[in-house]
Amino acid sequence: MRINLDIPTTMEKIRLSKLMSEQGLCSRREADDYIAKGWVKVDGETVSELGFKILPTQKITLEKAAQAKQQGRVTILLHKPIGYVSGQAEQGYKPAILLFDQATRWEEDKSATRFHRSQFLGLAPAGRLDIDSTGLLVLTQDGRVAKQLIGEDSPVEKEYLVRVQGKIDTNGLAMLNHGLSLDGKKLKPAKVSWMNDDQLRFILVEGKKRQIRRMCEMVGLRVSALKRVRIGKLRLGELPQGQWRYLRDDESF
Repeated sequence: MRINLDIPTTMEKIRLSKLMSEQGLCSRREADDYIAKGWVKVDGETVSELGFKILPTQKITLEKAAQAKQQGRVTILLHKPIGYVSGQAEQGYKPAILLFDQATRWEEDKSATRFHRSQFLGLAPAGRLDIDSTGLLVLTQDGRVAKQLIGEDSPVEKEYLVRVQGKIDTNGLAMLNHGLSLDGKKLKPAKVSWMNDDQLRFILVEGKKRQIRRMCEMVGLRVSALKRVRIGKLRLGELPQGQWRYLRDDESF
């Protein structure tokens, strides 16, 4: 295999799998799988060597086999109830993936995708939702979707309705919007506003563990209920609690 070297080399070479992930082609794990199978081309030449490095300016393309595999992967939108954990089972609590079943599919789901047990393979939550919170949870087999929603620099907004108790500190609302730190790191700016006397709307672009609850505690409030109602452009809408639907081809975050 020969890769075109007639390219300025002032730029640093990057692992092919890392660059594929950064460009949104797939996850790094998927990239390694595709490379090993000979499904990746760089400047028109097949690359099958794991760990291979290229320049950021070089063109990466996927073979039809890789594209077909991606198209067959599903993403589901689940209305998670309280009492379920987002990821792996812990401390006797059930994981949300157990709600993914033909019997719990929303009867108004407009997708033509048929439920099949193979869809469990690699299906994982793209983001967390606490055990004592409810609302929209995304589970996906598609590494591109996962990276879009939970990548370090993801710009996708998550919207929450949060019922609180207590008396907010002076300048507390301003601090919730921008000025707090968690785990020794400043939080990104948020959009926080009052809905009524005891309910706040939070719009975040990050998702640290129990972030909203911890933020509220720092300004004198205690969260009594938390519901995620939107991720990106997709809203929870009328999706019943404990039920799910497929992400349609005409939808995106």
